[in-house]
Amino acid sequence: MTDTLAGAPAAKSGARDTRWWGLVIISLAQLMVWLDATIVAVALPSAQEAVGLTDSSRQWTVTAYALTFGGLLLLGGRIGDVLGLKRSLMIGVIGFSLASALGGASTTPEMLIGARAAQGVFAALIAPSTLSLISSTFTVPAERAKAFGIFTAISMSGGATGLILGGALTDYLDWRWCFYINIVFAAAILIGGYLALVNPERNADTKLDVPGAILATTGMLSLIYGLGEGGSEGWDSPVILGALGAAVVLLGAFVLVQHRSERPLLPLRVLTNRNSGGAFLAMSISAFCMLGMFLGMTYQLQSVMGYSPFKTGLAFLAYIVTAAIYSTKVASKLLMHLRPNVMIAAGLVISALGLLVLTRLTPDSGYLTGVFPALILFGLGVGNLAVPVFQTAMAAAEPRDAGIVSAVVNTSQQVGGSIGAALLNTVSTSAAATYLASHAGAAGAPQEAAVHGLALACAVAAGVALVGAVVSGTLVNVRPKRPEAAAQK
Repeated sequence: MTDTLAGAPAAKSGARDTRWWGLVIISLAQLMVWLDATIVAVALPSAQEAVGLTDSSRQWTVTAYALTFGGLLLLGGRIGDVLGLKRSLMIGVIGFSLASALGGASTTPEMLIGARAAQGVFAALIAPSTLSLISSTFTVPAERAKAFGIFTAISMSGGATGLILGGALTDYLDWRWCFYINIVFAAAILIGGYLALVNPERNADTKLDVPGAILATTGMLSLIYGLGEGGSEGWDSPVILGALGAAVVLLGAFVLVQHRSERPLLPLRVLTNRNSGGAFLAMSISAFCMLGMFLGMTYQLQSVMGYSPFKTGLAFLAYIVTAAIYSTKVASKLLMHLRPNVMIAAGLVISALGLLVLTRLTPDSGYLTGVFPALILFGLGVGNLAVPVFQTAMAAAEPRDAGIVSAVVNTSQQVGGSIGAALLNTVSTSAAATYLASHAGAAGAPQEAAVHGLALACAVAAGVALVGAVVSGTLVNVRPKRPEAAAQK
C-alpha cells in the first residue's frame, strides 16, 4: 500500500513515526487553544482581586478572547493557505506564548484584557492550521480516521482539561500560572513542530480577499459579542440588538461579496456542499450543548454540591477519559464501517440522553448517581460525533480550501459554544428567578432554584441536540471509506 505525505510517498517506517509525532504536536497546539477558553475562568476570582477588575469588567477576560478568536478564524484560515500551514501555526504559537506572558505579568485590568484579546488573535492562526495539517499528512482513510480520533480525544477535552488545570494551578501555585503554563506548551510545540511537522505546498493562486476579510471579521465580532453578552446585558438591550442587527447586515454583505469575488475568502461551495455543511452544523450543535453543560455543571458542583475549583475540575475526568478512549479505540474504527451521518446523528442523540439525565438532578443528588452517568454519556456522544465530523468536513474540501474549511469547523465550534453559553445561561437564570419568586422564604429555595434552572436549560439543549441529529444526519450522505477500498489507493 502506498501512503502519501503532503503529496509525496512515505513508505519508510521512520517517516510514519515522524508523522505520528507530528500529530501529537498538532493536537497539543489545538489543546492549548481550547483549554485557554476555560482555564482562566477558574482563576478569575483571584485575578480580579490582584489586578483590580470590577464585577462589570471581569467578564471581558473571557469575552475578549472569544471575540478575537471567533471573529478572526476565517481570516486566519485563509492566511494559513497563503503563508503555508506550518509557518502559520508556528507564528501563531509564538504570538500566543508572548500574549500569555503578558497576561501572567498583568498589573492592571487593561493589561489583562488586552493580553486575552491578543491570545485570541494568535489562536485564530493556530486553530485553522491543525485540521489542515492532519488532512494533508494522513491521506489513507484508515490512518486519517485514527489520526482524527486521537486529535478529537485531545482537542475536544480542552474545555474540561482547562477546568482541571486551572483549578490545580490556582489552588496550589498562583493564578498567573494559568497564563505562564502556555509558555511551556508553546516551547514543546515549537521544538516538536520544527522536528516533526511537514510543510504542505502553498497554493500559489490563493490571495487574501480584503473586503471579504473586513466584512467577515466585523460581522463575526458583532455576532459573537451579541450572543456572548446577551445573557448579561439583556436580549432587549439596544446595544445587543444593534450588535446582532449589524451582524446580519455585515454577514449578508459578506455573502454577496463572496458570490461576486474571483478569489473569495470563503468560497460559497464550502457552505453549500451538503456534507461539509452538515458537518459544520453538527459541530456547532455539539459545542452549543457541551459548553452549556460545562458552565451549568461547574455551578452545580461548586455552588450546590460544595466542590472546590480543583475538585470540580477532577469531576470532569469522567467525560475526558470517556471521550478519549471512545474516539481513539472505537469511533475511528466504526468510521470504516458505518456511514458518517449515522455516527453523527447517534452522537447527538447520546449527548441528548446525557443532558436528559441532568434534568433529574436535585440539591441532594450525589456525584456517582446524578452527575457521573451524564458525563459518561456526553463523552460517548462527543467521541462518536467529532471523528466523523472532522473527517467529513476535510474530505469534502478541495485542496485549495483546506485552510478555510478547517477555519469554518473551528468557527462553528466557537459560535455554537457562544450561543450555548448565552442562551442556556439565560434560560437557567430566568427559570431560577421565576422559581425563587414563587417559593420566596422556603427553606433551601436558592439551591432548589439553581438546580431547577439547570434542569430546564439541559432539557432545552437536549431538544436542540435531537433536532440537530435529524437535520445533520439527513444532510451528510457520504459512504464509509472501507479498509478494502483504502488498500487500493
